[in-house]
Amino acid sequence: MAHIDKLVEGFKRFRQSHFVDNNALFNRLNQQGQAPKTLIVGCCDSRVDPAIITDCDPGDLFIIRNVANLVPPFETAGSYHGTSAALEFGVRNVGVEHIIVLGHAQCGGIRALMENGSQVGQQEGFVSGWMKVASHARNRVLSRMHGEEEAKLQRACEQEAILVSLDNLLSFPWILERVAQRKLTLHGWYFDMQQGELLHYDAASNSFKLFD
Repeated sequence: MAHIDKLVEGFKRFRQSHFVDNNALFNRLNQQGQAPKTLIVGCCDSRVDPAIITDCDPGDLFIIRNVANLVPPFETAGSYHGTSAALEFGVRNVGVEHIIVLGHAQCGGIRALMENGSQVGQQEGFVSGWMKVASHARNRVLSRMHGEEEAKLQRACEQEAILVSLDNLLSFPWILERVAQRKLTLHGWYFDMQQGELLHYDAASNSFKLFD
């Protein structure tokens, strides 16, 4: 129970800071509701919390997290579409103005994709089928970086998967419409945990660059 106790103690500090010492923020959020301008698609990885990385307050971000921060293509078959439903709510109901796909170094989902790519979708469980979303990223990386060491291939695939998700975002008609109307802007970011750096995708150079 030691770890649970840590969480409870953390909540007590959060409550003291935000509800006792300075409750103006939550008073406003309670009265006005949420109105974040930015939606982030991030990874479930416990080391990559979008709100912590960007030092944001409650109410600043609409966050979707899943394995390997993937956006599936638009489709209406099947039964459950958690990521797509969250995107719809964030874009059509909340009215966000920016969507950031936030990838990161040492991603376990991408590592599994690189190691088991030929069997993706054929293994038991949910992860294998989910990682099929990024299969194009793996194929692109292997075709242009044949023979490179595994660490370079994984980093390249982590970044390429961000681009696949950006493309998939545009398959949602209500996202494409808002992008065309310049009401919504898409961004690809990559958090390098090893170096403590944040990179962004630059379309002009077709590469990820450090923020100035």
